[in-house]
Amino acid sequence: MDNDKFIFCLEVVPDVETVINTEVFRNLGQIALEQGITSIYRTCDTIEGVEEGLSALRYDDHNFKDYEIIYLVMPGEGNSICVNEYYYSLTEMAELFEGKLTGKILHFANIKVLDLDPEEAQYFLDVTGARAVSGYGEAMQNINSINLDKAFFSLCQDQDNLIEIVEELHEKHYGLCKLLDFRLYY
Repeated sequence: MDNDKFIFCLEVVPDVETVINTEVFRNLGQIALEQGITSIYRTCDTIEGVEEGLSALRYDDHNFKDYEIIYLVMPGEGNSICVNEYYYSLTEMAELFEGKLTGKILHFANIKVLDLDPEEAQYFLDVTGARAVSGYGEAMQNINSINLDKAFFSLCQDQDNLIEIVEELHEKHYGLCKLLDFRLYY
């Protein structure tokens, strides 16, 4: 396994001043133990916090080039995210992070439905420089995507070809991919 690629996780919480040990945080620790994939975890409660989190990673962490996956755990729907009861479109996010996500895969947990039309997806990728955007077409309250997220992260560590990653993910976890409607725009 190639251990020089990392995950940066940004999770929206109600209040960053309240320290809580979230399920996402615990699962990232589990991923580190089980798969040897290192991650950085940050919380935010405003769109400025989202921007600060990604900017801090980009400018303050000298290993930024090694962060292949930016794991976004934030509610929303379709082509928008919800931060502190305000909705921001992925178009707005693209403009906020113009040229700052070159080569990265943005992966949304299934608390947000990811539903982009081809033009929206291409605009986001072109403006941000991201390599891909992935997530789920179904946000199910009773089914957390973490197990499929873990499998996806592991495959991204082992190979670079996005088509092969998606094919292998579907081969190994077809039922869950179908149930959660795994999507990847590249």
